Amino acid sequence: MNWDEFVEKIKTFFQDNIWNIVRFAATFVIGFILIQVIMSTLKAIFKKKGMDPVASKFVRAIIRFLLWLVFVLILLSELGIPLTGVTAGLSAAILAIGMALRDFLSNVASGIILIGSRKYKMGDYIVIGDIEGCIVDVNFLFTTLKTYNNTQITLPNSKMVNDTVTNLGAYPTRRVALNFSVAYESDTKLVSKVVVDVMKSSGLVLLDPAPSCKLKEYGSSSLNFFATCYCDNGDYWDVYYYIMEHVYDEFKRNGIVVPYQQIEMRERTEKVVSPVAYEKLPERVEKKRVAIKKKMTIEDWEDMDLAEIVKNEQKRQAVQKRKAVRAKKAKEARAKKKEEAKQASEEKKNVS
Repeated sequence: MNWDEFVEKIKTFFQDNIWNIVRFAATFVIGFILIQVIMSTLKAIFKKKGMDPVASKFVRAIIRFLLWLVFVLILLSELGIPLTGVTAGLSAAILAIGMALRDFLSNVASGIILIGSRKYKMGDYIVIGDIEGCIVDVNFLFTTLKTYNNTQITLPNSKMVNDTVTNLGAYPTRRVALNFSVAYESDTKLVSKVVVDVMKSSGLVLLDPAPSCKLKEYGSSSLNFFATCYCDNGDYWDVYYYIMEHVYDEFKRNGIVVPYQQIEMRERTEKVVSPVAYEKLPERVEKKRVAIKKKMTIEDWEDMDLAEIVKNEQKRQAVQKRKAVRAKKAKEARAKKKEEAKQASEEKKNVS
């Protein structure tokens, strides 16, 4: 075939199929523009509704895939390719791929669960096992974290669903918990006051709930205090480091010693004076308790010996006797009251 015959066949093809080509091109252009318009509209709607960026991106990716799949099938139909065979082949291919890529599909399903449940949002700081970081993206397969040292960690979505995840960014506020150790001769009330004053001095610390510092335990070489306060989630580390730095300065300013691990041997000659909070122990005030009557079971009777059975029977008879005496006295009192009322009624009748 020479060049002229090839050109002639091309011309003949276009002349015979000019309307089919125009329809295919129009379908392609209109479909492409329509997909872009739909995706832009969805993005604007999700943004207006305040949808989480991760969820919005994930849903739009699924919709875009489905739209392109339908678009390709329409184009194949315009080319005259029967869709029955295509759909059958596509179904078989999907089944084979599904069997081979079970882990892949598990991650996809987990991604749908993550987005549908809205457990996490962009910017949440999570801890899962020994991995921690800030969520920056959730796609079909993976959840991407950015760590505090500016590295990227990619987790399979199935791990996010099946493992225990601690979400430190779930609430707008976060508790700052700290431990402080001081020497045994320190004034415990002064230590608590110094720590609380430092926490209240920062404008990032919330005053409700109020900051607190309490004596936690008696250590081997120190008194250990536990302090807590609350702040906005994003201010956690600023508050943490502020308290750590300023508490140390205030300890030195108030003569509070921070002990460290050491072995010290000395001969003590001076008298040790340690401040105490109370002059003496308070007197015991017994709590009023209501006795609970136990109902005897067959097993209880079987476990008892003859002496215990006789003792319990005597106690039971004594209780019944007291009840009978009280009932008799109550009955006599009612009868006497009734008789007095009757006599009073008769005297009133005679007087009248």
